[in-house]
Amino acid sequence: MRISALVLAVLVLAATPAAAVVGGREAADQPWVVALYDANGNFYCGGALIAADKVLTAAHCTVERTAFGTHERRAGDIRVVAGRRDLGRKDGREARVSIVWRHPDFRSAAQGDDIATLTLVEKLPYRPVPLGEAGPGDVGTVLGWGRTAELAPPSPTLREVDLPVLDDQACGRVLEGFRPDAMLCAGYPDGGRDACEGDSGGPLTVRGALVGIVSYGKGCARAGLPGAYTRVSRYRDRI
Repeated sequence: MRISALVLAVLVLAATPAAAVVGGREAADQPWVVALYDANGNFYCGGALIAADKVLTAAHCTVERTAFGTHERRAGDIRVVAGRRDLGRKDGREARVSIVWRHPDFRSAAQGDDIATLTLVEKLPYRPVPLGEAGPGDVGTVLGWGRTAELAPPSPTLREVDLPVLDDQACGRVLEGFRPDAMLCAGYPDGGRDACEGDSGGPLTVRGALVGIVSYGKGCARAGLPGAYTRVSRYRDRI
């Protein structure tokens, strides 16, 4: 999960879902990028529409951690909103969730297998994003409504930022527990651009295809600390 300075300050009391994009720009309309809301109507994670009735997100977005413990989010408590670039508006479509599938080996974002699917009650009228693969040297684009800095509020409008995909050795040197078979990482050596708290579960794309899911990181856009993403191609046969 994305850990911000604010979260670190209260970590002894509560742990929040990893999760706006830091150092980015406002995104164009991307109806397949979805926002997840909890039972109380609070936005908390992102996701990507990979079929008319299926959303791909992070496994840690399907559990809730509070000061009183951890519990699974029920399908009926998750609401998916697609086709809404500005979360302050009422356009786009809202959909209920009928089935939550979480990777059975998931324990925590930092341990990998941070992937889940949400099957929707109804099909949505938007073109899904195709799945793809990424390698070192590719430039990916991450999208979300999260914080625009560690202590900044979430962005009401969808934002995006371009990040270089790093090689596995570079990721392993700076990310504890990094698993090349299940993860990839992206970021700049001097920081300044990154996903942040609230972007969890959202998409990392390369050449218009979904290659990663925002998973975890230490802080946001810190120098020498790239963000970790679930490697979507690793799980193609499970989703």
